[in-house]
Order: sequence, then C-alpha cells, then structure tokens
Amino acid sequence: MVVRLADIKTIGQLFQNGVLKAAAKHRYNAKSEFLDRVSLFQGDITVMEVDSIVNAANRSLLGGGGVDGAIHAAAGRKLYEECKTLNGAETGESKITSAYRLPSKHIIHTVGPVYSRSDVENRERQLESCYRTSLNLAVEHNLKHIAFPSVSTGIYGYPIEDATHVALDLVRRFCESDVGSKLDRIIFVVWSNKDKQVYETLIPEYFPSSDATQTPSASGDSTGKATDPPPSDDLTAIDPPASDSTATTSAAASDPQTAEVPTSTEAPRTTATDVVTEARPLPESGSV
Repeated sequence: MVVRLADIKTIGQLFQNGVLKAAAKHRYNAKSEFLDRVSLFQGDITVMEVDSIVNAANRSLLGGGGVDGAIHAAAGRKLYEECKTLNGAETGESKITSAYRLPSKHIIHTVGPVYSRSDVENRERQLESCYRTSLNLAVEHNLKHIAFPSVSTGIYGYPIEDATHVALDLVRRFCESDVGSKLDRIIFVVWSNKDKQVYETLIPEYFPSSDATQTPSASGDSTGKATDPPPSDDLTAIDPPASDSTATTSAAASDPQTAEVPTSTEAPRTTATDVVTEARPLPESGSV
C-alpha cells in the first residue's frame, strides 16, 4: 500500500487537530511557514511515495537488519548492485542512489554512530552530520521531499530522546538556513508508539505553533526568550566524519550485515499518525 505525500499530515495540521500540543517552553520562535514543511508519520518508510527516503545504513552500504534490510529487500537486487559501486561510507556520511522498486525516487543512505556514553559529544556531532549531509544531498539533487527514520536508535543504541533532540534541532536550523526553503517537506518517520510519543512531545519545542506563548528556554538568549539561529548559519559545510573509537568489539561497532537486532516488546501500530492508509509491516528486527 503506497502512502502519498498528500496523505501525510504536516505538523501544522497535527497542531490543529490536537495531536500536537503547545510546549511549556520552546527553543525557537514560532514561524508558521515551517509548520507546513515538516511532518510526522508513523508507519513503513518503504511505502512512501516521496522524492527521497533515508536509509539508516551500516558502513558497507550493502544492507543489514531492521530498516536497512527492509529497504534493500523492497528495492531489489539492483539497489545492492549500485551500492557496491559506492565503496561504503564513513560514520556521519551520506550517499544517494536510485530507489528501484520502491515508490520513492531516491534513497539517501546515511551511516549513524554507535552510541557511547564515554564519547557523547563526538557521537552527537556524527548524528548531526547524518541529518545535515542527507538534507544537503536532497538539495543538491533538486529533490523536494525527504523522509527520515530515527537514525542510530535501534541496534546502535542511541537513546531515542537524545537522538530526537539532535534531529529536530538540526532540521530547525536547516529550515532557517539560506537553502532551507528548497525542500517542500521534511518528514520524520517512526515505527513504535513510544518513538511517536517522543516526537509528539519534542516537536513543539523546536517548531512551536504560531499562537504559542513565548517562554524562557534553556537555549534562549540572556533575556530568557526563545531565539532563532542567525540567517547565515552555514549548514552546507560537511564536517569530516570521525571514526568510531570505542565499542569496536561489539557486534554493532563492527557494522555486521547480519547482526541480530533485539525485538521490541511493544506491538507496533501499522497506521500513520492520523492517516488511515495501512502501512506494510517492517521486519521485527527494528531499525539501525
């Protein structure tokens, strides 16, 4: 069952129907134009008919478990053959391919970091690079839509709340940048109810509704008000990805293509947020 862009509600629509509620504190000023360019979708990323979907890949780019395996299986053998020509990718790096049998036009493969409590700052920078380089690739190829899974929150162990803060902050800064208007829609795709609830809680902090009352925020200025990044904030620069230096003996750190992924104990829903279209289930192995 294909899910078309028109079936995916924007966060502005989710505010209107009460799915998203105003946050007690928000990190940026309200800008109504952003509410029509960002979406939250619960379901199967492989059935989305958009310009590009993002694959949470391993460094080989040749497929693995979870979302990575589901995308390769649905796209078919030609995706594997094209990925073999890309010579892999480093952590934080993104590369683009055709989508073959998928309804999307392109797949942007990004390699997320393996989470490490002893190296949080570096892993956060690497995760930011995943989102930034993916967005930049979409713009460079004149694409209008991009759909992100929750990168690194599966077998790579990145805590969902921490990863969601990174994703939302980077996307908000991208929307504020000079090239931000070149994408018509940025979609956050979740599978489990737990992940959906995290996004529903945090989205209003980064993309407050137009009628939100401005309140002090930890990321605000000296007056305690929410602030916007300067317009010159350069998101087009690509930092050289840093290699993972810890957890090299674990299955996740070695980027196994056939690593066993823990199965979630939560029964996933198969419908998009406020969308009646039924999504095709992903494998139980979860996401990278």
